[in-house]
Amino acid sequence: MNRILLIDDDIGLSDLLSQLLELEGFALTQAYDGEQGLSLAQQQDFDLILLDVMLPKLNGFEVLRALRQRKQTPVLMLTARGDEIDRVVGLEIGADDYLPKPFNDRELVARIRAILRRAQTTQQDAQNNDMLQFGDLRLDPTRQETYCNEQLIILTGTEFLLLFHLLEKSGELVTKESLSENVLGKKLMPFDRSLDMHLSNLRKKLPERQDGRPRVKTLRGKGYIWIP
Repeated sequence: MNRILLIDDDIGLSDLLSQLLELEGFALTQAYDGEQGLSLAQQQDFDLILLDVMLPKLNGFEVLRALRQRKQTPVLMLTARGDEIDRVVGLEIGADDYLPKPFNDRELVARIRAILRRAQTTQQDAQNNDMLQFGDLRLDPTRQETYCNEQLIILTGTEFLLLFHLLEKSGELVTKESLSENVLGKKLMPFDRSLDMHLSNLRKKLPERQDGRPRVKTLRGKGYIWIP
């Protein structure tokens, strides 16, 4: 049974989501402010965290920043509808996805299952690839660990899966549509910057190549090519 931590100060909404998610087979733990949520997230192991932006004591961004210093637990941020800045900031800090409030129950469950499937997909791929070596990068799919020149690089689960898919198609064009479906678990929608933000974060974390060439080439409107 997957364990989910919900951090939201709206008690009524939290109770409704608790009933919904438990009916869907998830084990839910609730926190009603940022401090309590961060403490639970750091002390216990969850498969996914649902994190509201507007929280007392510590807001959602502060919780996510502190969490990412110690853990890479997948995070689905709950943002205000129409507030694009919140979504961009959340993705920059390390959120795996976002969902604007108010949201449809089915959409929430679908997003949760999509994020949880990512880790399962990577583990299944790991059965055929115990270790992947691409130039100065080495990936361990079983542990979801990435090394560059034997130095560990801390990636979120989404960043790891994005890198994994790009490396598997090294030298080939990988469309944004296929990456959105295979990595984010959702169809690419107009003006959705999630994929771009995850790739931007990945680029920042990967050290420069010794030959000075970029690791990824962007073909505007088409997708990306991992340069061998």
